[in-house]
Amino acid sequence: MLQDVLTAVIAAGCAGLVYLAAAARVIKQYERGVILRLGRYIGVRPPGFTTIVPFVDRMHKVNMQIVTLPVPAQEGITKDNVTVRVDAVVYFKVVDPASAVIQVEDYRFAVSQMAQTSLRSIIGKSDLDDLLSNREKLNQGLELMIDSPAVGWGVHVDRVEIKDVSLPDTMKRSMARQAEADRERRARIINADAELQASRKLAEAAQQMADTPAALQLRLLQTVTAVATEKNSTLVLPFPVELLRYLDTAQRSAEERGRPEPPRRLEEPAPATPPSTAADGAPADGADPAPPCDPASVTPVRAAADAVSHTSPTDRQRT
Repeated sequence: MLQDVLTAVIAAGCAGLVYLAAAARVIKQYERGVILRLGRYIGVRPPGFTTIVPFVDRMHKVNMQIVTLPVPAQEGITKDNVTVRVDAVVYFKVVDPASAVIQVEDYRFAVSQMAQTSLRSIIGKSDLDDLLSNREKLNQGLELMIDSPAVGWGVHVDRVEIKDVSLPDTMKRSMARQAEADRERRARIINADAELQASRKLAEAAQQMADTPAALQLRLLQTVTAVATEKNSTLVLPFPVELLRYLDTAQRSAEERGRPEPPRRLEEPAPATPPSTAADGAPADGADPAPPCDPASVTPVRAAADAVSHTSPTDRQRT
């Protein structure tokens, strides 16, 4: 009798332990437990140790952490007829565990599919320039498109980011040529602006030099000094035409002053009345003295002619 009671107690204890093991549940801090009793929702269990009715209750653990979901690359045609491949990443978390379990079969798969369709829609509505440069606006549009249906699933989309935009090789080459042409255009505009500013400054400098002529000479000397430092060039200095004419005139005057007087020819007629001379050969009063002759310009023929012309008639008879 006692043995039967002891056996029954042991069996009851074992059954209690089995029941307790089957009913005990541990929920982690970042999880919530959704309890369904006989298929009916009865509540959400907080983190910690909890128990359920074995074979009657069923608990679904829902992760409340932020989930990073990569969106596969989607190929589409933009608004300006360019084929691109775009991939993105979605950051979301569950805010209502009951809705995440009851309202949707698999909220992860649902969010992934919604992100792919929204990404394709954004590609078709946007231009290529927007995909490349205006990603913030596209990210906000994607977030709104995904978050709107996800609210009913108990999911909140925290952020959506477009990771990469892949272009065809032909489009990459075309964009490279366009960028090069744009840079060339900017370079030419900058060069033209610099030429305009330089011309204005040169005009002001020319006006200043016109008001002060000495400044032009100083500038010429500075230019000569700057060029003279380099010994691999030939320096040509311009001279005013007036200076060259002055030098030519001075040279001709010097040559005329130093040139001897040409000799007289014998065919020249003698004076009509020879000048009267005194007994000592000096010219008489009232007679013009003979012009002095330059010894350098006297030739033998001219000396003889002068001697004959200055001889008195008596001397001529004696001769």
